[in-house]
Amino acid sequence: MTKASEDKKADISRVADRHEPVTAMEPLLIGEDSPRRGQLTDLAVELAGKSAGFRRSLPPGMLSALADLVRSMNCYYSNLIEGHDTHPIDIERALRDDYSADPKKRDLQLEAKAHIAVQRWIDEGFFRSRAVTADGIREIHRRFCDLLPDDMLWVEEPDTHKRLPVVPGELRRRDVRVGRHIPVSPGAVPRFLAHFEKVYSRVGRTDAILASAAAHHRLLWIHPFLDGNGRVTRLMSHAMLLETLDTGAVWSVARGLARNETAYKGHLAECDLPRRNDLDGRGNLSEEALASFTRFFLETCLDQVTFMEGLMQPERLRARILLWAEEETRLNKLPPRAGSLIEALLYRGELPRGDVAGILGLTSRHARRIVSALIERGVFVSKGPRDPLHLAFPAALASRWLPGLFPEQTTDE
Repeated sequence: MTKASEDKKADISRVADRHEPVTAMEPLLIGEDSPRRGQLTDLAVELAGKSAGFRRSLPPGMLSALADLVRSMNCYYSNLIEGHDTHPIDIERALRDDYSADPKKRDLQLEAKAHIAVQRWIDEGFFRSRAVTADGIREIHRRFCDLLPDDMLWVEEPDTHKRLPVVPGELRRRDVRVGRHIPVSPGAVPRFLAHFEKVYSRVGRTDAILASAAAHHRLLWIHPFLDGNGRVTRLMSHAMLLETLDTGAVWSVARGLARNETAYKGHLAECDLPRRNDLDGRGNLSEEALASFTRFFLETCLDQVTFMEGLMQPERLRARILLWAEEETRLNKLPPRAGSLIEALLYRGELPRGDVAGILGLTSRHARRIVSALIERGVFVSKGPRDPLHLAFPAALASRWLPGLFPEQTTDE
C-alpha cells in the first residue's frame, strides 16, 4: 500500500449530521402553478423537436464519428469551466497514449481521458435509467476518479491548507463552503441524495427535460463529493439529456455553458438563495431563480443544437472537406484522388476496402496507398487491416471541417 493510500484511509473521520430536513432543497421541480411554467414547457417541446430533427438529419455513418469528436469537445469545455485548459488536439493525443513530457500537462491529458472514458460509457448505454440515482451519481465519480493520476486526487482545505484525499465514489465526510453557499452537513448527504433520486426518477418526459436543469443545480447544491462535483453534475446532465431527448451524443450543452460561464455561475448562485416572498413558490429555495436557470439552460441547449445543425449542413460540410482535401493534394500531403474517396465515404455508413479500387478506377496498389494516407491523417478509421473503412472527424482538422467547434490551438509543445 502506498503512503497516499494510507493517508487516505487515515483521514476518515466521524461524519457530522445537523439533521437538515430534505425539504431544505425544495422545490426540485417547477410547480404547475408557476407563471413561468408555460413558457418553459414550450421551450422543452421545441428542444425535443429540434434535437430529434438534427439527429435524424445525420447519415448513420456520421453519427459515430461526430459523437467521438463531441466527446472531446464536451470534455474540453467541461474542464475549461474548472479552469483546466486541455485542447481537443492534446486530448486526442492522449487517447492514442501520446502524452506531454510536462508532468502538469500530462496530468491534464489523463484527466481529459478519464472524462471521455466515462462519457463513452454513458453514451454506449451502460448508464441507462441511472442518471439521477444515488448509486449512479457515485459511480460516475468513482469511474472518473479511478482514472485520475494520484496528484489530482487531493484538495487543500482553505483555512488550514491541509491536503485532503479525494476517494473515488466516496461521499464527502467534511463540511465545505462553495462561494457563499454552505452545503448540507456530510451526514445528511445520503438522505438528500435519496430524496433527489425519489423526485427526479418519477417525472414524465416533458418534466424530465425541465428537470435536467433543476437537477443540475440541486446536485451542485448538495455537493456530495469533496471534489469533482462540477464534472459529475455535467456528466449527469449529459446522461439525462441523452436519455430524455435521444440526442445521439452529437451535441453538448457544456460548450454553451462554458461560453457563457459568467451567466452560468451567476444563475447557479441565484438558485442557492432562499424564497424571496409569498409569490416565489412554496419551497425553501427560490422557485423564480430555478425557473430562470431552467430557461437559461434550455435556451443554451437549443443554441447548441442550432450551432451543430449549421455546421453539419450536408453541402457546406462537403464543400469544406473537399476544399481541404484539394489543398492538401496540391501540397503533396495527400495523394491524388484522396478527395474523391472521402466524398464516396462521406454519407455512407462504411466502405469495404475491396470497393475502393473500383470506385476510384485505380489499381489495388494505388487504392491501398490512398487509404493508408487517409488513415494516417485520422480521416478514416478501421478496426483492422481487412475491416471496412469509416469516416472520422479528427480534432486536428476541426478548425477546417467544423469551424467554431472549439478554439484553434495556437501553440505547440
